[in-house]
Amino acid sequence: MEDRSERHDLQLYLLRHAHAGDPDAWTGDDAVRPLSDKGRHQSERLAEFLAQRRFMPDAIVSSPKLRALDTARIVAQALGLEVSIDERLGDRLHLDRLADVLDEVSGRRIVLVGHDPDFSDLVSSLSGAAYVPLKKGALARVDVSLPLQEAGGILRWLLPPDLVALGD
Repeated sequence: MEDRSERHDLQLYLLRHAHAGDPDAWTGDDAVRPLSDKGRHQSERLAEFLAQRRFMPDAIVSSPKLRALDTARIVAQALGLEVSIDERLGDRLHLDRLADVLDEVSGRRIVLVGHDPDFSDLVSSLSGAAYVPLKKGALARVDVSLPLQEAGGILRWLLPPDLVALGD
């Protein structure tokens, strides 16, 4: 008989958008707040790091907010993939909404690009940890079984942006 605690249906990758400057200093619509130079550099370093390791997800799905979409596009381009957009990743994201998003994505290795505090909360909730903070530009892998459950996943790794400071 299979040990359900060791069977995981999905490798879920949660990528928090890279640095986008001070939101309080931005005077326009927050949905179009772009990556800063630092954020673009973070995204490029992550993209190069993942490409060098031949990381190949089945799908990359992004929030429609510009800072997340730009982060996703930089990574996707380095991997030779397309980015799809899901409006729900730009709003409050909880387990039920996450399950709805995942129901519409094909594949077993899925990268979602979005925002905090949602992504930190999701990693914590899925892994059963009290709190797992994701810095801007961080990528977490959580192996999850379906249907999603609190503490039903395993945090396999968390890659902070400063770890991939290639050539800096």
